[in-house]
Amino acid sequence: MATNATVLITGAARGIGLELTRQYAKSGHTVIATARNPGATTLVDLRRDFPGKVETFGLEVTDAGSITALAESLAGRPLQLLINNAGSFASKAHSLDDLEAEAWLEELHINTVSPFMVTRALIGNLKAAGNSTVAMMSSKMGSMSDNAAGGAYAYRSSKAGLNAVVCSLAHDLADDGITVVALHPGWVRTDMGGPNALIDVQTSAVGLKRVLDGLQPAQGGRFFDYTGADIPW
Repeated sequence: MATNATVLITGAARGIGLELTRQYAKSGHTVIATARNPGATTLVDLRRDFPGKVETFGLEVTDAGSITALAESLAGRPLQLLINNAGSFASKAHSLDDLEAEAWLEELHINTVSPFMVTRALIGNLKAAGNSTVAMMSSKMGSMSDNAAGGAYAYRSSKAGLNAVVCSLAHDLADDGITVVALHPGWVRTDMGGPNALIDVQTSAVGLKRVLDGLQPAQGGRFFDYTGADIPW
């Protein structure tokens, strides 16, 4: 990716999204950091630490009006990289016996539908950049081949659905010079991953950035972890 590219990251106020914002700003790129609360202290601190490199915008990824407003604010602005990072595992405590349809549908909306909607709204910006990339934050838990534990019905199906979205978008947007991939960030110590996870956010974000920095158009439609290894569908 070119020096001083423009990167948009959803769910940027905490966790992996926040660390990705820090890593890209540190590398000299301009980061459009979006979050439900763009005035979060974490983002205010990054704007202070990287003056002129971090811009914050409000975005509720499940709200069509919020997506439209963001797209209108960025109209005509080239976007080299879109990282659809915002996600939810609110169903973590639900089991086979007590998972409700409403909780399942909410997770599908956040994890599967919203990344598509955000991407579609910003296709003009991605096209304007020439060669651009869309990275969808998926999970190994969305892999059919890797499921050896069962459970997590809502989350697993939402990420499997997102992987299907990646495959279709990779085909549909290739002629526009847009490369689309799915990423597994690892099991990360965040609010979502919990305190017993294997790696910290910096390890994950640095690895993900390295993967994206080296990505080639021919690799569109593939599923990588933060080390660059292929994840089976």
